[in-house]
Amino acid sequence: MSGHPFLVDLVTGFGRRNDRVTHIEHFPARQGVHSPWPDWLHPEVVDAWTSLGVEQPWTHQVAAADSARAGADTVIATGTASGKSLGYLMPVLDSVVRTREAIPREQATTLYISPTKALAYDQFEKLRSLVLKGLRPGTYDGDTSQADRDWARSHANVVFTNPDMLHRALLPGHTRFGRWFRTLRYIVVDEAHRYRGVFGSHVALVLRRLVRIARYYGADPVIIGASATMADPAEAFARLTGRPCTAITDDASPRAAGDFLLWEPPLLPDRNSIEAESLFDSYADPWADSRVGADEEPTALPAGAKKRTSSISEAGHVLTEITLADKRAIAFIASRRGSEALAEAVRNEVARTDPTLTRTVAAYRGGYLPEERRLLEGALRNGRLRAVASTNALEVGIDISGLDVVVMAGWPGTLASLWQQAGRAGRAGREWAAVLIARDNPLDTYVVHHPEAIFGAPIDGGVIDPGNPYVLAGHLCAAAAEVPLTRDDLPAFGERAPGVLAQLVEARMLRARPNGWYWAKHESAAGLTDIRGSGGGQVRIVEGSTGALLGYVDDAGAHTQSHPGAVYVHQGQQFTVQELDLENRVALVERTAVDFTTSPKSVTEISVLGIERSRTLPSGGQVFLGEVEVTDQVIAYQMRQAGSGLVLAEHPLELPAMTLRTSAVWWTAPPQLLADADIAKGDVPGAVHAAEHAAIGLLPLFAGCDRWDIGGVSTANHVDTGRTTVFVYDGQPGGAGFAERGFETFDEWQGATRDAIAACECATGCPSCVQSPKCGNGNEPLDKDAALRVLRGLLG
Repeated sequence: MSGHPFLVDLVTGFGRRNDRVTHIEHFPARQGVHSPWPDWLHPEVVDAWTSLGVEQPWTHQVAAADSARAGADTVIATGTASGKSLGYLMPVLDSVVRTREAIPREQATTLYISPTKALAYDQFEKLRSLVLKGLRPGTYDGDTSQADRDWARSHANVVFTNPDMLHRALLPGHTRFGRWFRTLRYIVVDEAHRYRGVFGSHVALVLRRLVRIARYYGADPVIIGASATMADPAEAFARLTGRPCTAITDDASPRAAGDFLLWEPPLLPDRNSIEAESLFDSYADPWADSRVGADEEPTALPAGAKKRTSSISEAGHVLTEITLADKRAIAFIASRRGSEALAEAVRNEVARTDPTLTRTVAAYRGGYLPEERRLLEGALRNGRLRAVASTNALEVGIDISGLDVVVMAGWPGTLASLWQQAGRAGRAGREWAAVLIARDNPLDTYVVHHPEAIFGAPIDGGVIDPGNPYVLAGHLCAAAAEVPLTRDDLPAFGERAPGVLAQLVEARMLRARPNGWYWAKHESAAGLTDIRGSGGGQVRIVEGSTGALLGYVDDAGAHTQSHPGAVYVHQGQQFTVQELDLENRVALVERTAVDFTTSPKSVTEISVLGIERSRTLPSGGQVFLGEVEVTDQVIAYQMRQAGSGLVLAEHPLELPAMTLRTSAVWWTAPPQLLADADIAKGDVPGAVHAAEHAAIGLLPLFAGCDRWDIGGVSTANHVDTGRTTVFVYDGQPGGAGFAERGFETFDEWQGATRDAIAACECATGCPSCVQSPKCGNGNEPLDKDAALRVLRGLLG
């Protein structure tokens, strides 16, 4: 006997894969602490909950309800599956019951805001099952039929929506929703930790516009937030709403015992001589969806480079063991292609033992049609699915009870996301296991060998900047179109608002009048701003021969994911893109069967537009924070052999260049520093290229970002600096605050980068330290030893 719990034995193949486990953190069971129902809560609300089996609430639920009922903005920051919804629903439902006999224009309303439609729909279904006279929940989002929208607008008193619908429909059309806004008592912001970066900055401004419209109608709503993973929740939620709040953080809910495993796949000493252990070894680890930067494009690794078993292969073995053992699991993977490939691999593997089990395995990702999502979500709820390979689309969303194991195929981007994903297991009160399988990159390798970076470490703070002029301008236009802006409105929009308003007036977007600012155009002001940062719309994926709509790809990803010749995978079926019509936003595909994948190739140039801050290091190197312009163009795509990643062919593409003005942090090295570090002139490109790769990999630990939120460029002699330079930039217009965090933590960030390179056991550089599987230059040139000497010299 191993002495491990059964789930740990199951995950490790009953000892066959023990060599992969670098650490096991055990979480003991925790007993819950009850509290009586609040005295102010209407008896009918208590009866409704007790009829569902909730005899008493947990103490944190009552604390949150008391705070919100007293009129204070409140954020409930307790663990996953801790019952946060009951905490905010107690005051919401009490207000419904106590005003149900009033005339419609005086009946209390609540707006529930979710980052995903799946989560909103799940919460709506739960509330609809509650038997409570006067309760009329409704949904108002992109999946809601016109008839249901009309009913919700006229009758609903608890409305489930999302920031996108608020921004594009509810706020611009507020006169049609006057009944809601006039009596708006509560605003619920669920999964508040998801609002970070540029998206979080947009949502922060949408919330300010929402409160402004409510006050225009005479309401003064209380804002209630909920998040299982948030650093300094009172401060973080106050940044999001622009208002002070009370944080409830003492989690009194019970929790089953569980184990969290850190897992490093084994090295493949000679990938060409390895005999496949199973079908999984024919699946390459699909690189995450490309978003920014030349060094974020997929490519094969250099010949002879040592590589670890792919995370998708390792995850596939684990999911197969769990499926065959009649347990339930979800695996999170970074990319849409990865989720499809992992699900297909598991289906093929379980078919060897029991072909009927293939129906219990599925992929779940963004881009599916609403009907497909609902079917999959229903199968998850009722247990028909045993194994699901998902992008972070299910990180939050439907309440999945009964999951035994969560597998994370690669670091999910932030510590907050890590705990959110891990918390999807054990929700039915049974023991659970979570597994973080490292991908072959510096950050993943670092964390699986440094448990202290995960367990006991503070949650990374969400970086938002509502004052970003690129973000703020569109919302000031939208606000002026909703109700003309006055000087009294400006403090809510931040200290930069007057300057941005002046620019908008000069650009004739707004008209300045003695009593305020007015929208000056005929088109929709909200249409100017895409709060998801996806480039303004979506490209439809259509099967040319049948006209069937298969799914969607964001505009921003169209060049890299749906270019002519790209292989598109949908629920295990392969399609090849025949034509990409960017003007009409449609990609025509045809069903195909190929044994290769496709990867785009691009070129990137960067220029410095302005410097905000700088400092000189004791070594003579300099660090800068400022504005840059990044020009990126997809110029070709490669066909790579499935499994090995071997490049079979390269085909040119003619796609327009994309330009991004954003924020960057960069450092420069004077010639003397390079000389002192014994870096010959010919070795400089390889040194800074390797240092750039490693730095991009480690920044998420310090900036609270995902590595896909940032990009990088390195050069031996940049035209604007006149020196050897390494840039790391935010992948959103105007910046997202990540480069700024990198500047503020530069010494710690680069110190960790140096240490990660030094600690790697490889001789010349590998994916665990300086190689990037998404390098547009094929990981050439790279010089691990020179990169280490440069960083040591830079940091003194």
